[in-house]
Amino acid sequence: MTSLRSRVARFLTRRPDQDVAPASGPTPEPPLVGFVVHGAGGVHPASAHIRVTGRMSALAASGAARVAQVEPVRWADGTDTAHLDVLLVQRDAFPLASLDAAIERARREGTRIVAEVDDDFFSREARARLVRAEYDPERLASVERVVAAADAVVTSTEPLRAVLAAAGTTAVVVPNAVQPGLWGTGPSRPDPVGPRRVLYMGSATHGDDLALLRPVFDGLVDDDSRVVRLEVVGVTDTDADWFDRLDLPDGATHYPEFVAFLRANAHRWSAGVAPLTDDPFNDAKSDLKFLEVSMLGLPFVASDRPSYAGIDEHGGLLAENDPAAWQHALRTAFREADERVQRAQAYVRAERLVTGDGDWRAALGL
Repeated sequence: MTSLRSRVARFLTRRPDQDVAPASGPTPEPPLVGFVVHGAGGVHPASAHIRVTGRMSALAASGAARVAQVEPVRWADGTDTAHLDVLLVQRDAFPLASLDAAIERARREGTRIVAEVDDDFFSREARARLVRAEYDPERLASVERVVAAADAVVTSTEPLRAVLAAAGTTAVVVPNAVQPGLWGTGPSRPDPVGPRRVLYMGSATHGDDLALLRPVFDGLVDDDSRVVRLEVVGVTDTDADWFDRLDLPDGATHYPEFVAFLRANAHRWSAGVAPLTDDPFNDAKSDLKFLEVSMLGLPFVASDRPSYAGIDEHGGLLAENDPAAWQHALRTAFREADERVQRAQAYVRAERLVTGDGDWRAALGL
């Protein structure tokens, strides 16, 4: 259902000589949802694809709304004259210098502003971590401004909702999900010769998490005395003697290409991992890597932190941040790979696929 403010705005701007369409007249067009994310032309970073563009495609396919990516500066200054029923802004994708003009226009035209935030940009500890990762202060300011002005805020986890609540912002949780059609089916079959490899993929904010794994892989072998090596995709651009790096090819930063790259290399790995240090930034993160690694066909081991609470009910393995606990969990993953992957994939297909329904649509006011 179109937001009340949008309906009121259209009513107030109706010309006096404009007749109201009879009930039997043409069906009105679905509401128009504009979204602002990084990237363009269908090429977006993973966070935009996972949290926004995939869901927007599902929403448009459902017929509940028309959707369009908005160029933020042009919409803020009025060059783009389209009336939006909803303007969804992800994270820091709206340039700070144009935000006030966009917010004023939205208020004037009755456009519902929805902020989508899937990381902790708000707690003191998390902000310090982002600054260490060279996150531009203007990007942090943009997130704060959008959230403060929004009619609704959507986030990905309950801990992150609590962080926002502590900052005085009410948010709704729409858990992360994976898009149907991008992933394969069934367990992967790792190479039977050479060392076992274990996949760790992530962004540059995970350097401290990577360090947790150093003592885990120091001399690690499986039940058959086969050497186990960690293989890193992303996370760091430096080399070390205790892990191997697998570089992404050109273009693989686009999420569907990234998934295709992972699928093409799935035979390299016997498991996937997600180490997390004990800090607020990590505790607000989602279990997305569990979904992705499971759909890649690999068993999954993660730190026993709030982000991954409950995955052990669906085939995942949790380990205290202790080398012996991690080594035990990895050996279990190797032994029980097929059964754990089957359970995890069944859960993802039943409950964690992208749709345009439910809380997502409600948050947009549709």
